[in-house]
Amino acid sequence: MRWRGRRQSNNVDDERFSSASGPGGMGSAGGGLLRLLPTVIRLLGFKGTLIAGLGVAAFVLLGGDLSGLLGGGMPARSPGGADTQRQSAAETEQVAFVKAILADTEDTWQKLFAEAGRKYEYPRLVLYRGAIQSACGTGRSAMGPFYCPGDHRVYLDLGFFDELARRHGAPGDFAQAYVIAHEIGHHVQTLLGTSARVQKARRSLGEAAGNRLSVRQELQADCYAGIWAHHANRSRQLLEKGDMEEGLTAANAIGDDRLQREATGRVSPDPFTHGTSGQRVRWFSRGYKQGTLNACDTFAKGARL
Repeated sequence: MRWRGRRQSNNVDDERFSSASGPGGMGSAGGGLLRLLPTVIRLLGFKGTLIAGLGVAAFVLLGGDLSGLLGGGMPARSPGGADTQRQSAAETEQVAFVKAILADTEDTWQKLFAEAGRKYEYPRLVLYRGAIQSACGTGRSAMGPFYCPGDHRVYLDLGFFDELARRHGAPGDFAQAYVIAHEIGHHVQTLLGTSARVQKARRSLGEAAGNRLSVRQELQADCYAGIWAHHANRSRQLLEKGDMEEGLTAANAIGDDRLQREATGRVSPDPFTHGTSGQRVRWFSRGYKQGTLNACDTFAKGARL
C-alpha cells in the first residue's frame, strides 16, 4: 500500500504504556491463545462478533461485558533487550500505518456521509496491550480488535497483526487495513442506526435466528470495508499490485466455517455469527467493486449472502 507520506489521524489514543492497559499480551508464540480456544467456544458458542482467529478466536464486542470469561491476561512481553528494541521500532512503523489508514477511512466516510446529507462523526482508535476497559466491558488481546458502540471506539492490540500473518497466513499491510476498515464499518452501522436495530431485533429472536441476523451485520461491515478500499484506490491510489489479494486472503481466513473447523475439526452452521469464508470474500469484493452503500444491503429480503 502507498500509505507513507499520507495524512495521519489525530483520533488515536495510545494506551499501550498506561495503566489503562492491563498486564499481558499476545505472547511470543501465541500458544496460550490456542489453548484458550476450546474454552471460548464452549462459553460463547461463537456468540459475540468473531472477526479474526489465528487458529484462535478473536471476538468483537457489540455490547455486553465479556470480562471474566477468559480469566487473567496472557504472559507479558519481555521487557528490555534487543528484541524489545526491534519490536519498538517495528511498532513505531505500525502506529504510523494505523494512523494513516484511520485517516483514510475518515476521508472516505466523511465524503460519503456528506453526499447523503449526513454528518460523519469520527471514531477514536485506542491502542492497548493485554487488556483495556471500554464502555462495553473489559477487552483483552485474545479477543482481537473490536469496536464498542457504547463509546464509538475501536480497540486494537498491535500484536494481533503478527498473529494474523503467522497463525492464519494472512500477511501484508492491506490485510491489516482490511481489519481496521471492518471495525470502522461497525462504527458506520452505529451512526446509521443499524447496530441498534439489530440488537433490538435479536432480543425477540431465538439463538439461531439471532445468529443469522448477526451474520448479516458482519457481512455488511465487510462490504463497508470494501467500500473504503474502492474509494482509497480510486481517489487516492493507495492500493498496489497484490493488495486486493491480501484483503481477500484475510477475509477468507476468518470465515466462521474455517475457524470452526480449525478449532473443532468439524463445521456446524447454526452457531455462525460472521458468515463463511466465501460469504465474507463475496461481500468485501462487492463493496470494493461498487463502492456504494446501496451495494451493501445484506438485510434486504432475498439478499444472497
